[in-house]
Amino acid sequence: MSLELRKHFEEIEALTDEEFEFIRPFFKLRKLRKHQFLIQNGSEVHHEHFVLKGLLRAYYTNDQGKEHILQFAMENWWVSDYQAFFKHTHATINVDCLEDCEVLSLSFDDRELICRKIPSVGHFFRIKANLGYVALQRRILSLLDQDAKGRYEQLLELYPNLLQRVPKTTLAAYLGVSRETLSRL
Repeated sequence: MSLELRKHFEEIEALTDEEFEFIRPFFKLRKLRKHQFLIQNGSEVHHEHFVLKGLLRAYYTNDQGKEHILQFAMENWWVSDYQAFFKHTHATINVDCLEDCEVLSLSFDDRELICRKIPSVGHFFRIKANLGYVALQRRILSLLDQDAKGRYEQLLELYPNLLQRVPKTTLAAYLGVSRETLSRL
């Protein structure tokens, strides 16, 4: 657990042993089973989660019961309902496990404390947020600008390993197409 987390931080910002030993206890290990919810619509969201093992999906279900998948989260990715996390409101999305998962959970208050005490960790989270904005913009533009085939090809290019791990029905929902359309791609 500690090694993966430290390596992840040090992809962006080097930490001293003392700094890492300070932040490590704030992360709480959670083990979840396939199909278990990490976050449910309507619940309070006090944590963001770093994925050590497994695959999760974040999705919204509209009033007609249609699922809209916002993102997947696999190893070395972060996931939460960020609107609820940062604004201290109730979740508007669900996050559940597509595989058995292990995540490291960090509370909002602990994150703020760590960032105040160790500026390089604040820099790390700023860079991660910026990269998340870039990915979100790319996803929105692909939904607005590309047909199903283009979205599928972009997904293949960006995340080739993901396709082997995601059920076809879930992948179709992510792309905004039917399972039958996905089969023709």
